[in-house]
Amino acid sequence: MIAGWTSPSGEEFALTFDRDRTKRVLVLPAWFDESNKVRRLTVEVMRRLDGAGVDTILPDLPGCNESEIPLETQTIASWRAAAQAAADEFSATHVLAIRAGAILAPDLPGWRYATVNGSQVLRAMLRARTIAAREAGREETRDGLLETGRREGLELAGYRLGAEMIGELETAEPTDLPQQRKIAHADIGGAALWLRAEPDHDAAQADALAAILSMELLA
Repeated sequence: MIAGWTSPSGEEFALTFDRDRTKRVLVLPAWFDESNKVRRLTVEVMRRLDGAGVDTILPDLPGCNESEIPLETQTIASWRAAAQAAADEFSATHVLAIRAGAILAPDLPGWRYATVNGSQVLRAMLRARTIAAREAGREETRDGLLETGRREGLELAGYRLGAEMIGELETAEPTDLPQQRKIAHADIGGAALWLRAEPDHDAAQADALAAILSMELLA
């Protein structure tokens, strides 16, 4: 179901499987283009946890999906505040952070799946833009784009990012929280969905990830 919640930036939506059960997992998604590529995997893991008796909440970050907040006004700091607000509003007991979502994870027990840092996210988007420019007959360089981005923001992979977000991405790292276990993609198996050219799904990967969480949540 779709639920409303209040972030520090304004009213947002969340996809939830919420039956007011004891175990409640806040799901922090991958970012930008990767979010599109692993969206179905994320939701299918939530479906499986629902079947196992676990509530899950996938909030829209301000500026993303159905949010009416301009993305270019957002920063990693504002997203961290939003993640904490969602955890508080939905009374989350655990967190599942996917890819760069780990950078935002509040201080809850849980899991980090296939973690990346901000510089890796930024590097991949800059590379995609320079390739697209070359194919269109334009010459753009990573260093030149970064210089512009730090000064006035930048559009990358269809996302308009503000200058502050660009600067933060260069150094953003997940906080080391020992109560959050790292799950490598190798633990799940199969080809990484975020590396595929188009959004795709692998039911076996959803089964494997949900099984790890269910086993630990319900032990």
